[in-house]
Amino acid sequence: MKKYIKLYGRFVSQYLKFMMQSKVNFFIGFFGFLTTQATGIAFLYLVFQNIPSLNGWSYYEILFIYGFAQLPRGIDHLFTDYIWVLGARVVVRGEFDRYLLRPINPLFHLISERFQPDAFGELAVGTVITSIAAAKLGIKMSFGKIIIFLALILAGAVIYTAIKLFFATLAFWIKNSLPLMNLVYSTSDFAKYPNSIYSKFVQGIITIIIPFAFTAFIPASYFTGKTSLALALGGTVGTAIVSFSIAYAFWLYGIKSYESAGN
Repeated sequence: MKKYIKLYGRFVSQYLKFMMQSKVNFFIGFFGFLTTQATGIAFLYLVFQNIPSLNGWSYYEILFIYGFAQLPRGIDHLFTDYIWVLGARVVVRGEFDRYLLRPINPLFHLISERFQPDAFGELAVGTVITSIAAAKLGIKMSFGKIIIFLALILAGAVIYTAIKLFFATLAFWIKNSLPLMNLVYSTSDFAKYPNSIYSKFVQGIITIIIPFAFTAFIPASYFTGKTSLALALGGTVGTAIVSFSIAYAFWLYGIKSYESAGN
């Protein structure tokens, strides 16, 4: 573990040096996230100017879920964004060879290739929105609740990574899995709003098949008093463990099918 922590620090240091060669890209990415999230909040505000509640959920309750959703997604974006490149070009170009030749875990090496500082914009927005909504709802965060809050965010980030890794691994067979990854990842937007506003079919998709509901709606609902601690904490942590175990086992299976580059 000490070896990998040291290696990760080296990888991050090198990538930040690369990033500093083009500082403008960082600020564009940072403020791009702020603009995107501001648009989403403005949409919610306009909707609630015309209706007092949405299927029993108030404006600030949904705003709390919306803000919470940015936190695990932001952590996933910050640390594991390079998995997207696996699905886009690493396999099809035969670039995966170098991950197999070096004496470290291939997945760790892949993830360590990129550290995304612009994700701090996502995390900043999520923190501000969640804090404002919590204050308006009168949610009091005791020490115990803060620990639960952090555990749920980390578990949600693992779920994001697991889903991304699973569908990126399909590139070992279909070569370019990026379009499918984009399609699946876009369903995470459903988790920013209450499950009850969707049909049973959609609820089943985002809760069981592609469990994005456990990254935002279900854990956030615990703090608004609409979901039990057992479901929020047990369900989210359990889903994180199961989903990552499946994704990692699928990843190991996919590596065995890697064919490198050919003519």
